[in-house]
Amino acid sequence: MPDTSQNFTVNTSINGKLGRTGTLRTPHGEIQTPAFIPVGTKATVKAVLPETVRDLGAQAVLANAYHLYLQPGADIVDEAGGLGQFMNWSGPTFTDSGGFQVLSMGAGFKKVLAMEVSQAKPEDIRAHQRERLAHVDDDGVMFKSHIDGSKHRFTPEVSMRIQHQLGADIIFAFDELTTLVDTREYQEGSVERTHAWAQRCLDEHERQTGERSHRPYQALFGVVQGAQYEDLRRKAARGLTELRSFDGRPFDGYGIGGALEKHQLGTIVQWVNEELPDETPKHMLGISEPDDLFVAIENGADTFDCVSPSRVARNGAIYLPTGRVNMDKARYKRDFNPIDDTCDCYTCAHYTRAYLHHLYKSKELLGSTLATIHNERFIVRLVDRIRDSIDGGYFADLRSEVLGTYYGA
Repeated sequence: MPDTSQNFTVNTSINGKLGRTGTLRTPHGEIQTPAFIPVGTKATVKAVLPETVRDLGAQAVLANAYHLYLQPGADIVDEAGGLGQFMNWSGPTFTDSGGFQVLSMGAGFKKVLAMEVSQAKPEDIRAHQRERLAHVDDDGVMFKSHIDGSKHRFTPEVSMRIQHQLGADIIFAFDELTTLVDTREYQEGSVERTHAWAQRCLDEHERQTGERSHRPYQALFGVVQGAQYEDLRRKAARGLTELRSFDGRPFDGYGIGGALEKHQLGTIVQWVNEELPDETPKHMLGISEPDDLFVAIENGADTFDCVSPSRVARNGAIYLPTGRVNMDKARYKRDFNPIDDTCDCYTCAHYTRAYLHHLYKSKELLGSTLATIHNERFIVRLVDRIRDSIDGGYFADLRSEVLGTYYGA
């Protein structure tokens, strides 16, 4: 088993805060943190070439174990040489465990985890009267494929075997995702279940690493759950730090997961990172809004992934320094200005708002491509600027400038 103790280095810290810059080393290159990781759910960031994702500044991509397991199959990706080789991406790769997708089939979770209890809908609540595609027990999850209705079972061991076949540089332990409207009693049981699954993931990861020594080492991140409860979040984080594989190896890093209230995001990230080792990387699952990024980074999160930039792009929404706008609105029909004259992306260098408006109204696929390039670049570049501001000592000034302009404060 290789020594991975030096795979993450902290560079510059925010004075008096948990936030920092760092360097995360993987077999396929370094990631300068903080960093935003675009989501390529099915081994593709929807509507754009992998080469384009590289050109817009992304340092890594994240794919989904659940979707790739169902189609084309983890064995196919393995035979191709792993996720990066399969999708022609030469840089670092992440895969999530599949837990979010498996469990969301039965609970109606949104794809963005920062939410509000007051906005919860009936479908967010676990209900006996509603047919669910996923059923949880202490051993794992039984679920039906959203593609053809076939039945499958994920356990910690199955998730680890799938993610080893997919071959990403950074993989995540299988965890149970809950909603904010689950009862306190259920949340307590879920934290215990996720802890037990984490131990099984460590052990299976150790076995798979030994059996697949022809492949580069994959870093395994444990995932902290606990919803909005401070004691559960801290307990879950401490518990993960104490776990070791049967050969004595701890987690290589940690993910902060689960649905959480947006206004509590920074507080929850702080609780967790006060318990986790400083010298390990922390990944925040499922955020990309500018205010969320500043808050999470200030409180110690290093990397992030979210489908939102590409998903909203396909629906006509564009990120601008002054906020998010819908480019399919009539006021852009004769607007021959660049999408964003402060942006250095391919779309903004070559196309106008009027042209993008035309593509949306005509339902042309190119609209999704051009908008996705811009939105992904907007968020990648924002996090790059935040990283530079930490190194340069002007994080607070940048936060005030960016958020004041974006939200009109």
